[in-house]
Amino acid sequence: MNDIFSLDFLQALISIVIIDLVLAGDNAIVIGLAARNLRKEHQKKVIIGGTVGAIIIRAAATLAVVWLLKIPGLLLVGGLILIWIAFKLLIEEKGQEDVKASNHVWGAIGTIIVADAVMGLDNVLAVAGAAHSNPLLVILGLVISIPIVVWGSTIILKWIERYPFIIYIGSGVLAWTASKMIVDEPFLKDFFTEQPFLKWALIAVIVVGVITLGRFAKKKAAHH
Repeated sequence: MNDIFSLDFLQALISIVIIDLVLAGDNAIVIGLAARNLRKEHQKKVIIGGTVGAIIIRAAATLAVVWLLKIPGLLLVGGLILIWIAFKLLIEEKGQEDVKASNHVWGAIGTIIVADAVMGLDNVLAVAGAAHSNPLLVILGLVISIPIVVWGSTIILKWIERYPFIIYIGSGVLAWTASKMIVDEPFLKDFFTEQPFLKWALIAVIVVGVITLGRFAKKKAAHH
């Protein structure tokens, strides 16, 4: 992973950007809701200030999780949690109506930072897992995706509404990341290295299983 131009590095970076963008709908909604009561000239300051603050906190949290995932057993636990997050992404209707709008620039910036920190846990874990202990990947993923989130947040939300398969792609990437975390767990890695068929079979079962079960659960919920 030391080589920036290696296939592993590029694959992980693409995964991180996709994860950041698919999970960015929350950020877009929070920014819009927190700034909605401000005058137009102040809204831009809030969007930039809130996003910069959120990036700093998220980068610090992700780097901390990257370090934590080196502890034996935590990759496996993180992978299992991420499988649930990937499934939840497909079945959950997201709404942040409880995010309060503020009449003050600093109040709105604070709201965005706090809300992002609370809601960004799934994103932090997903990015840390995809980064494979590489801090450079974490920073690069954020640097690439955050400007797109800030300036294209409404476009991203419209795309997701118009083309629901984008959510399935994102969920598949999360499930792929989760399965890679599980097979890369130090006390399981040797076993899966010796049994490559089982390794790829498990990855396929997790990815296909999450998407299939998520789709089924969503259809079932829609009928009720």
